[in-house]
Amino acid sequence: MTTPTPGTPRPLSLLDFVDVPSGMTAQQAIARSERTVQAADRLGYARYWISEHHSFAGLASSSPEILIAHLASLTTGIRVGAAGIMLPNHSPLKVAEWFKTLEMLHPGRIDLGLGRAPGTDQLTAFALRRSREALTADDFPQQAAELIAFLSDSWPDDHPFTAVRATPVVDTSPELLMLGSSGWGSSFAAVNGMTTVFAHHMSPGLAVEALQAYRRDFRPGPLGDTPRVIISVLALATEDPDVAADFRAGWALQMQRIRSGATTRPSAEEIRAFRLSAEFAAVEPSLEGRVYAGPPAEVAAGLITLADEAGADEVTLVAPTPDLDAKLRSLELLATEFGLSPRG
Repeated sequence: MTTPTPGTPRPLSLLDFVDVPSGMTAQQAIARSERTVQAADRLGYARYWISEHHSFAGLASSSPEILIAHLASLTTGIRVGAAGIMLPNHSPLKVAEWFKTLEMLHPGRIDLGLGRAPGTDQLTAFALRRSREALTADDFPQQAAELIAFLSDSWPDDHPFTAVRATPVVDTSPELLMLGSSGWGSSFAAVNGMTTVFAHHMSPGLAVEALQAYRRDFRPGPLGDTPRVIISVLALATEDPDVAADFRAGWALQMQRIRSGATTRPSAEEIRAFRLSAEFAAVEPSLEGRVYAGPPAEVAAGLITLADEAGADEVTLVAPTPDLDAKLRSLELLATEFGLSPRG
């Protein structure tokens, strides 16, 4: 099993929550995502992923399957997909139909990242799944097995779903990946021969150990014969110290709001006020090693060091900020630092 050469740049990708900062409409948020995916495509980024969140006023990503179709239609080479589809919220057959349809529209460019969290609170999860039995079921492995069978048309002859076919019939399949922010997702990926995606932006302290265990325990299978690791990291490259500080403060404020039960995203003005507060001064040290923000060379070096420690083949940037210009500029700066090859 090979691991990436230490010290070398990796392919870069981007995860988009489709944030709706306070004072902005959902339509404006989608327009921001349109500009961002087109910039990432032009600059040579590998993937652009949409998350799945429900009943959250500050995010416009409740239907990633629809946004994927829209954003893929605006691009030419970048892979577009979900990170992820929260499988317990959905029928495996329906997920297979969504993503076969996306493959029909954009062959060879669709990613299907799977998660097992609800992406919301328990009441909303109950509304999504429509029964208490589905809400409490612990059957992700069975769901994933059904989804894989529907995607590949590979049911055992005696299975009751053998006669059920996920359509449309297409010649290509989405790339299937397993998401996680604990060791569970990486372990599931390892024993099923899947690519693993670890959310360092959510659980930085668990990432390296979980990914090292993934490479150690990986078993080749129908979904893959070599281990492949992608790590998602909070990162923004900028030469402006105030922009870097706003980015760090913005994430801290967003996490504070989530813990309090709020479902809105802060505006630039709210972030700036929080950054100047004693409250932020108290929590800022905890962001060390979790949020990479600052001069391009320093951010790139930090990301490469982290990727080396985790054995990551790719790095996915997470850059939630109301400052779209700063985000687009960061994409340019990091594309240069990582030597990405522009498209078109």
